[in-house]
Amino acid sequence: MRTDKADILAWLRNSEDYVSGQQLCDRFGVSRTAVWKVINQLKEEGYQVESVSRKGYRLVEAPADAFCASEIASRLKTRWAGRNLHFLASTGSTNSDAKHFAEEGEPHGTVVAADSQTAGRGRRGRSWASPKGTSIYFTIVVRPAFTPDKASMITLVAALGVAQAIEETTGLTAQIKWPNDIVVHRKKVCGILTEMSITPEMDEIQFVVAGVGVNTNHNSVEDFPEEIRETATSLKIESGKHIDRAGLLERILARFEENYDIFVTTGDLSALRKAYQAHLINMDAQVRVLDPAGEYTGTARGITETGELIVERETGESVLVYAGEVSVRGLYGYV
Repeated sequence: MRTDKADILAWLRNSEDYVSGQQLCDRFGVSRTAVWKVINQLKEEGYQVESVSRKGYRLVEAPADAFCASEIASRLKTRWAGRNLHFLASTGSTNSDAKHFAEEGEPHGTVVAADSQTAGRGRRGRSWASPKGTSIYFTIVVRPAFTPDKASMITLVAALGVAQAIEETTGLTAQIKWPNDIVVHRKKVCGILTEMSITPEMDEIQFVVAGVGVNTNHNSVEDFPEEIRETATSLKIESGKHIDRAGLLERILARFEENYDIFVTTGDLSALRKAYQAHLINMDAQVRVLDPAGEYTGTARGITETGELIVERETGESVLVYAGEVSVRGLYGYV
């Protein structure tokens, strides 16, 4: 939940001048003592807050790479995404936590974010390296009213939002390896794991959780486990600049909310298809489809309005590839 500290921090952050203690008291319905305590807490956490008699308070500078509940909440401009926020310094898996909160009845848009994970997971049960201080790990809960067969599209909605946010925040070109890996300079910077809970009758969705892990401030490929060094990278490695994690998370949530609302309105990806395909690294590229029934090659021709990858085989036949059933690779490697 947003706290008084987050609200006061947001007010200071968005103000171009000093904010008086009385203004903060009136705005948030708290006492001057409560305001004073929050200001001191912020100072203890590394925020430089200037206090001037008869003028009030002014935020001079935030600590480098502040990544905590109040920092994240103070930046949010969304209507529902992340407005109910849980932040954990360390956890097993934000997806597991989010499912627990969803089962307890917490609302649509609930976000669980963490500085590190000890049991992060990727697709097909693979582990996801999640050290502290380097990356963004979060999961968002959504409660859609549509049928379970549409849930897989949420993964593509999330992927588009992450790619857009990375471009806006870093200036890098972010692409999507269908359906949901985000790549920069042909190396993976983000994975997304979507899980669904349905009613016993299997006809309604109770909730969907979309977990996102973004490799943000690793200094070199040596920071990654040896088995993924050839295919993984971070935004800092590729941009040469330290990335503000709270700022990037704010942008991801804003973009996700925008795209998700469009998706719910249309009931499919028709209104997002053009934007998604503009980021698709597989677009008009040769791919290998690793199907349990038999591997084949072809040329990716974009996605359908429901998110399947269209692959034109060498025979000229077009085949629809469904996420979750098969893997798609570049002809000679990861992409």
